[in-house]
Amino acid sequence: MTEPKPRATIVIPAHNEGDDILPGLKRIVDAVETPANVVVVVDTADDTTVAPVQKFAKTHANVEVSVNDYGRGPANAIRYGIDHADTRTVVVTMADGCDDPRQIDDLVLLVERGVVVAAASRYMAGGQQVGATGLKSFLSRTAGRSLHALANSGTRDATNSFKAYDTEFVRSVGIDSRDGFEIGLELTAKARRLRLPVAEIPTIWLDRTAGESRFRLAEWIPKYLRWYRFAFGPRLTLKQLNAKMKREAV
Repeated sequence: MTEPKPRATIVIPAHNEGDDILPGLKRIVDAVETPANVVVVVDTADDTTVAPVQKFAKTHANVEVSVNDYGRGPANAIRYGIDHADTRTVVVTMADGCDDPRQIDDLVLLVERGVVVAAASRYMAGGQQVGATGLKSFLSRTAGRSLHALANSGTRDATNSFKAYDTEFVRSVGIDSRDGFEIGLELTAKARRLRLPVAEIPTIWLDRTAGESRFRLAEWIPKYLRWYRFAFGPRLTLKQLNAKMKREAV
């Protein structure tokens, strides 16, 4: 029997996760009913994530590991995964297993219905963040809810990396982030400036129980602030947006 054509690509940026990636990876392949490719993206061929994923892929034909050649860091890994996807929809989820893969099918359906950014939201009714404390959680919640209330961003959780995207939308606006996980906020802000549809569904996020988080709050706050401020600007055409990004890159 011929396997159905994939409708989505699930991109998982990873860095030296080792065997810790396997529980989350198994939950994804067990939970997702949408025909999808699962691509774990690492920075180097000797990353400890490679061997466990390759072994797992022997019994799961839709899973693969790819080595990113765009540069180190999660932003470059996500860019690489999206650029090499051959499906209409790309879902980005984390390697730490914190995200609930049961939302992936619904996120894909939202994109197929015409949304350019579909967010899994911890901060809307029915959503929850379990185990997160401190300044990082406070800033994330405050940024998401204020963007929703004041900039009509379409989601209360713009900073969450767990999102689905229309692949052509991402390729048309480009990804300017080069360091951390601010891509989710960047693409939400760009969709807002273009007045393109963004939607959200509730999700329950559970803090990781194994491995070490690579989130660097002090280092990445200025990058998040850039895209937070950007979301409040006037409506742009695609040509105007790309010209603005080109000027800011100089």
